[in-house]
Formats: sequence, C-alpha cells, structure tokens
Amino acid sequence: MKRGVKMDEDEWKLIKKIFWGVAGLVLVIIVLSGLFYTIKSGEEGVLFTFGKASIIARGPGFHIKIPLVQSVVKFDVRTMKYEEDASAASSDLQDVFTKVAINYHLIRGTTPGVFSELGVTYETKVIQPYVSEIVKAVTAKFTAEELITKRESVREEIQRILTDRLLVRNIQTEQVSITNFQFSKAFTEAIEAKVTAEQNALAAKNKLEQVKFEAQQRIEEAKGKADAMAIEIQSLRQNKDILQLRAIEKWDGVMPLVTGGAMPFISLPEQTAKINEPVVITANITDEV
Repeated sequence: MKRGVKMDEDEWKLIKKIFWGVAGLVLVIIVLSGLFYTIKSGEEGVLFTFGKASIIARGPGFHIKIPLVQSVVKFDVRTMKYEEDASAASSDLQDVFTKVAINYHLIRGTTPGVFSELGVTYETKVIQPYVSEIVKAVTAKFTAEELITKRESVREEIQRILTDRLLVRNIQTEQVSITNFQFSKAFTEAIEAKVTAEQNALAAKNKLEQVKFEAQQRIEEAKGKADAMAIEIQSLRQNKDILQLRAIEKWDGVMPLVTGGAMPFISLPEQTAKINEPVVITANITDEV
C-alpha cells in the first residue's frame, strides 16, 4: 500500500514539473514577443515608458522595447480623408446644407505631441468642430445665389482658414472640396424658375437678333441688286453703241413689209442684213397721166 501511495506522489510531482515548464515556456514566448515591434511604411510610433510618451517618434522599421514596461501607439501619417455635413445660413438668411471633404495628414515627427494634446481621437476633437465652425462663418459672407456662382471662392476661403487652424495642431490640410450645396425646396424652385426665365429671354433675344440679321441680309442683297441695275442703266445710257448692239441681237433678220404709198427709206446698221435671204417689199405705184 505504501508503495502505491509513493507512486502517486511521483506522478503528481511529474505533472507539476510539466505544468511549470509549459508555463515558463509561455512566459518566455510572451516576453520575447513583447521585446520587438515593427512600424510599417506610412506609420509613426509613439513609445511609452510607464505611461509617459517619448518625445521622439519612431519611424518605419524594426524596433526593440522593454516588455511590460514600454508600449507603442501607432499613427497613420499618410493622406487621410474626412467628410462633414454642415448646416449654415447664407447672408440672405437662406438655409444651406453643405457637404465638405478634407484631405489631410499628420506632420511627420509630430505624432508624440499630437498624442499628448489630442490622443488618437484628434478628428472628433479638432477637425470636426473646426470644419463646422469655419463653414458657418464663410457661408454667412455670401448670399445663397453667390454660394453657387462663386463656389470656388467659397472653397478657397474655407481651405485657407482651415489650413491655418489645423497647422497649429500639427495637421497639414492638403485639399478641401465642397461636394454638395443644398437649399430649401422653396428657394431651389425659385432659382430654377429664374434660370428658366433667363434662358427663355436669352433664346428670344437670340431669335430676334437672327431675324434682324436675316432681314438686313435681304436689304443688303436688294440694295446690291438695285445698285448693280442702276450702274448697268447708267452705263447703257452713256453708251449708245451698246444699245444698238442689243437691238441687233434681238432682231430676227426679217425686213418690215410696206404696202401702199411710196417706198420708205429704211436705214439699217452696217452688216446687219442677213445674206442670201430675200427681202420682200410690196408697194403700189401710181402713174401720173
């Protein structure tokens, strides 16, 4: 019986040795895995020692830290996109709903300061309130119609102010885009009616100008024909030879027939009679007794 009990104790000791061996191995793996860390391209790391952030940002690569003593927080320093739906009022008190898109990035080397001041939720702490405030302020400088016609000026103004404000927070603004402007239904319908009326007026004006142009063309054409005819008439009056030549061209070559009385004297232009064609003249001759 004693031998059997002793065997049980040996087995128990063996089990404990195996357990502590496995536990030790796991602990070693955990320690070794916590000894190294990697920062990827486009990232920066902030190293903490007992909760205190280092002032030097860790760039891309392979790094070593003290397990259970130091920890790392990683920041993306590539171009990020933030979108905001902001409501505001124009200078003529029209409700305006604006959708703004912002491309930005954290300035490299400043991530320890960003974390110390803002933490990892810097978008909700800084970017969101800044965008809402600036959009309201800039929108109030323009009328609702100007927000449409001067959209680029509005965008540039928002980007200029936002860039200055975020740069103080070590955030670089790359591009601000206004992706949409929306107004109240009544105002939108009024704008559409105005645009339609302007387009119709412009179409009517263009049509009137076309009619005037075509009428002027006809006047000029008639004037040209009249001038040409006047010149031709004047030329014909000044040149009798041309008139005679025109008469000859229209003569059919037949001499007029004369009956009764004495034979009249007929004068023909030179070389106007047709050769080899008979000329018949009928006359009554009365002899005096």
